[in-house]
Amino acid sequence: MGIEQLAANQPADRFYAGGAQIARFRGETTGRTAGRHVAVPDHVPDHVPEDWVGSVTTLFGEDELGLTRLADGRTLREHVAADPTAWLGAEHVARYGDDAGLLVKLLDAGERLPVHAHPDRAFAAEHLGLTHGKTEAWVALEAADVHLAFTREVGADELAGWVAAQDTAAMLGAMHTLHLERGDAVLVPAGTPHAIGAGAFVVELQEPTDLSILVEWAGFAIDGANLGHLGLGFDVALRAVDRRAWDSRDVERLRGARIGDVGDLLPAAADFFRVERWRGPVAWDPGYAVVVVTAGTGVVSGASGVQAVEAGQTWLVPHCAGPLRLHGDVEVLRCRPPAA
Repeated sequence: MGIEQLAANQPADRFYAGGAQIARFRGETTGRTAGRHVAVPDHVPDHVPEDWVGSVTTLFGEDELGLTRLADGRTLREHVAADPTAWLGAEHVARYGDDAGLLVKLLDAGERLPVHAHPDRAFAAEHLGLTHGKTEAWVALEAADVHLAFTREVGADELAGWVAAQDTAAMLGAMHTLHLERGDAVLVPAGTPHAIGAGAFVVELQEPTDLSILVEWAGFAIDGANLGHLGLGFDVALRAVDRRAWDSRDVERLRGARIGDVGDLLPAAADFFRVERWRGPVAWDPGYAVVVVTAGTGVVSGASGVQAVEAGQTWLVPHCAGPLRLHGDVEVLRCRPPAA
């Protein structure tokens, strides 16, 4: 079993705009010229702002939507369940079973996303009976602003009032704005209120759930009053939101590596997932990974052969592929579950 290239996996008709940057990055609409990304025509579908890469996770409330299908037609979830050791490795299986522990997305914010938050593991276990919450991280592929955490303590009644009134100005006015340059990595702990800004294009790593609590939905194509609380009611769901005051240093500490850095970009995320940036040549130890090729061209070689890779591609690496080497003028993000 070797590495496998993944096609785009974009759930349709999402409630926010986006998709052109994913198409441009992948070069799937008009192809590539000498390895360069080319313009995407106007007919690229909108409201497909997420590409679920190597996904064993479904959209909240869905049975199959969101799952990655491999070349043989079976889902990645089915493959992993059938042979977890081959896919994930014996040490991982001994600690986590057949839980791959990771969801990776390409996320293209064609408009600012609404203010929202995700529950942590304790909340998800108590109220939803789940093992995972949704700590996430972003690695920026384009410069953009993000809104992140409250600048002051926000009372529970005040937050509930903002939600009931859909007072967007008050929400955003109480949040930090963090500017991301291409290559920046940022950890977003579960519970942290946030809103990705318009124009952002990120590789997003997260725990393998689709759990979002909407604080804002006015102006978006979603019935947030009914769908924004995970079926718990806002009186319960809003307890998952971190209402503490963060100062600018607290927010800045969430930023990990910058564009020139290689290796582990976010050591503080190790309990949830790992994300590494590599440029060839480099050797990789065996391990399950989702790989996003962010720039250049190169090859990946291993026991199963040599595979050419180029910017815009995504690849799935099973543990049983063994040690690999990356060569060439190429940059990749290697996204991995937490260490066993």
